Amino acid sequence: MGSPGAGSSGGHECSFKILLIGDSGVGKSSLLVSFVAASHLDGDIAPTIGVDFKIKFLTVGGKKLKLTIWDTGHRVLFVYVYLWVGSLKSLWLHCSLLRRACHQAGQERFRTITSSYYRGAQGIILVYDVTKRESFSNLADVWTKEIEANSTNKDCIKMLVGNKVDKDDERMVTEEEGLAFAEESGCLFLESSAKTRENVEKCFEELALKILEVPSLLEEGSSSVVKRNILKQKQESHAKNGSGCCQ
Repeated sequence: MGSPGAGSSGGHECSFKILLIGDSGVGKSSLLVSFVAASHLDGDIAPTIGVDFKIKFLTVGGKKLKLTIWDTGHRVLFVYVYLWVGSLKSLWLHCSLLRRACHQAGQERFRTITSSYYRGAQGIILVYDVTKRESFSNLADVWTKEIEANSTNKDCIKMLVGNKVDKDDERMVTEEEGLAFAEESGCLFLESSAKTRENVEKCFEELALKILEVPSLLEEGSSSVVKRNILKQKQESHAKNGSGCCQ
């Protein structure tokens, strides 16, 4: 599902959860891979199915950080229903069942899965494609609303990133428009290119620096608090498994 990124842990002081959200095809996966691998991209990256995550260790503001960066795809519902039906053959044979699932159990499970992505995130990066006006319009129509509905952290830092500035001759969204929306939405703002790596590292580093400036987020990400939360989750999981084994 996910894989650790480049860099050595060497004992980190803080651990932060970062989300990448935005329309499919805007370059979320490319930004993530470019940042973690610290290299230029040779070609396009296949769309993310469901969710992927990678880990990157870095030092920012004098602190050693562990960033767990989640790349949220837009085929979660399809994948979940596919697994639920059981096989590709069954999927084709049960089209009516699939449609009902999308409106009933499927939608409910999708909402549950979606909310779990946002839970505990200290930073959210909203990505749009500067060559696709629709991906920018959907920030207000879709993505900011999804954050409001699912984010569990009121102090979460948001950053708006206009990607693919290497295609400036195809640009449909100006830098001024991006900056205006960012200011209106309370986001940091940068334009980037995953292909040329322009502002890729700066995007994640500035976000991490801003998180470090917020006492509540810094406390959440401290190693001791993270370890306590992991232990608590394991205890709760064991308790649930134990109580349900005889049912």
